[in-house]
Amino acid sequence: MLTLADVVEGLGGLRLEALEHVPVPEVSIDSRQASRGDLFIALRGERVDGHDFVRHALERGAIAALVDRPLDVAGEWAHGWIDVSASPANPAPKPAGGDQLPLLIRVDDTLKGLQRLAAWWRRKIGARAPGLRVIGITGSVGKTTTKEVVAQVLSVRYRTLKSEGNYNNEIGVPLTLLKLRPEHERAVLEMGMYQRGEIAAYCEWAQPHTGVVTMVAPVHLERLGTIENIQLAKAELVQALPAAGEGGVAVLNDDDERVRAMASMTRARVVTYGLAPTADVWADQIESRGLDGISLVLHHGAAQHLARVPLLGRHSAHTVLRAAAVGLVEGMAWDEIVEGLRRSSAQLRLTVLEGPHGSLILDDTYNASEESTLAALNLLAEINGSPRVAVLGDMLELGDMEEQAHRNVGCRAAVVAQYVVCVGRRARWIAEEAARCAEGPCDIRTCDTNAEALHALREIVRQKCVILIKGSRGVKMEEIVAGLSAGVTQQAKSA
Repeated sequence: MLTLADVVEGLGGLRLEALEHVPVPEVSIDSRQASRGDLFIALRGERVDGHDFVRHALERGAIAALVDRPLDVAGEWAHGWIDVSASPANPAPKPAGGDQLPLLIRVDDTLKGLQRLAAWWRRKIGARAPGLRVIGITGSVGKTTTKEVVAQVLSVRYRTLKSEGNYNNEIGVPLTLLKLRPEHERAVLEMGMYQRGEIAAYCEWAQPHTGVVTMVAPVHLERLGTIENIQLAKAELVQALPAAGEGGVAVLNDDDERVRAMASMTRARVVTYGLAPTADVWADQIESRGLDGISLVLHHGAAQHLARVPLLGRHSAHTVLRAAAVGLVEGMAWDEIVEGLRRSSAQLRLTVLEGPHGSLILDDTYNASEESTLAALNLLAEINGSPRVAVLGDMLELGDMEEQAHRNVGCRAAVVAQYVVCVGRRARWIAEEAARCAEGPCDIRTCDTNAEALHALREIVRQKCVILIKGSRGVKMEEIVAGLSAGVTQQAKSA
């Protein structure tokens, strides 16, 4: 287990014998979640400063706190200081009552300190457990679900650590690395990004052996400018992998030309997956079983295996293929891989809820891009039930492609749904294109707010139907889901 001696050494190179036997079970960035023995990291956010909550964390039992500015340590809530910040006045780490607990550890920057400690711990665990392999996962769409399914498959054979929730950024990746223990045999890390260079940094800390790229799509285009920049940012994962002779493997989407092109950007062995026999691992006979998931036949060389997986929608075939490919790369047998896929319960983003009048709500409000929204509409088309209602909100951060992306979604929505409710300024493009593409009866409504959309839905949903609700995280369409669900609760009370 991580100890306070490890923490101090990882941050400043100083090993204090007095702290050798002080375990640190968890590392926390939220004082409300701090528990006895934890290390609390005082990070500065846009609205709050973690330094304001150091005392709260220590009072809850944290054994130490990482800080980057002086704090009043008088009283009983903190007893010792260790300064590992670098300055002309402090050329070397200096303990001041460093064996007195609780302890404050001062660094130049707490975020960089967290990252430095995580990278140090990853190297130390790697030395203790040379069989440990790290799997990094990135891409514009599908990272989190892929991470969950890959971890589920690997856990059939290996003791596997995975990043929790959406811990895929400059804070989440190091927090996950600090959970590594010598008994872990595999670690599965999700890697997101907003700018070039971020994934390269995560790889420097995590030292992945296998890298999986899902797809390249115009997500965060407003930040990165061009889809070529998005491709280069995602390619940082495969560029960081070890050479093929050193165990590096890049698992690439053969159906995405931009991902396929990454084969020339890596020293690692390349394994491709896709829906055509040109891929190393491929699938056909894909059948949607509605809310019961999908079935498909997986192929690798002469081998073929039927898999039934509780993931929704035909588009989930790519997620299955990624997990199967990683399983093969990591030395698993097909029966183990198929068993792991069968167990999978990784439908994280889309949740099925009970709606008014016996309806089904497909809650896919976590986020939205053109690709993920089209996939959700395709799922809506696959589920038995009528009428179908598509509630679609603005898709953000699409840059110059935002109008065309919304129009593409609108055309598909008109084909799939009998009712299309569009929420937000950009979603009016969805409504316009839905009206143009509709070949049969399609009731199209435009709303400026979620409250207006909820009012429209209460008029529409007077019978059993299937309702898809999807939009970017910034437009908070979960408010619509909550409103419809509240209506169900009210019906139950009335009954």
